[in-house]
Amino acid sequence: MKIKICLLILCLLPSLAVAAPSSKGSTGNIDTPSADVLRPGQAAIGYYNLEDDKSVVGTISAGKNVEVSAAYVEGRQEDDFTKVNIKYAIAQEGVLTPGIAAGIEDIGDRSERTAYLVASKSLPQGIRLHIGGGNGNYDGVFFAVEKKLVPLSVGGAFPDSSLIVENNGHHMNYGLRMSISPGLKMTTGWRGGDPFIAISYNYY
Repeated sequence: MKIKICLLILCLLPSLAVAAPSSKGSTGNIDTPSADVLRPGQAAIGYYNLEDDKSVVGTISAGKNVEVSAAYVEGRQEDDFTKVNIKYAIAQEGVLTPGIAAGIEDIGDRSERTAYLVASKSLPQGIRLHIGGGNGNYDGVFFAVEKKLVPLSVGGAFPDSSLIVENNGHHMNYGLRMSISPGLKMTTGWRGGDPFIAISYNYY
């Protein structure tokens, strides 16, 4: 009985070891942020090859509960630009309570400054929900659902992988995020109906 309870608790807690930067730079899903922030001493980098542009992203912990990120966007039809983001974890996710974070994307308003609030909660069977709201890029409500294909895998090691379905406030995105090796992840799928591929690395 105690073993079953421990396994349930593990399933209900977030796995920050497999967190990856979104296309905007902050820790999250494909386009949308999660309530997670990197812990002190952690950093992540990534590259997104999207239909409309290419993004090189980087994320670092700026102290307890604070994450700073940036994305250099190479537009195929527009000028290149760099946007800087910040996210603060208001509440950490617990067994029964969601994690909550607030953030600002594109602080310098190079594309469109966006403020948001997001909550994330792990559920049984390797499911994790994210729901939030914001202005600018999100234009209202956004959400994402993650489903772990190997629910009890730990440490972000192969074959740790998750299916991601999200709505970024404008269109649906679908992806598969896979750990190639500890810290190294690949995400591929469809973003707004167009194929994309991304790769990221987390430093612990």
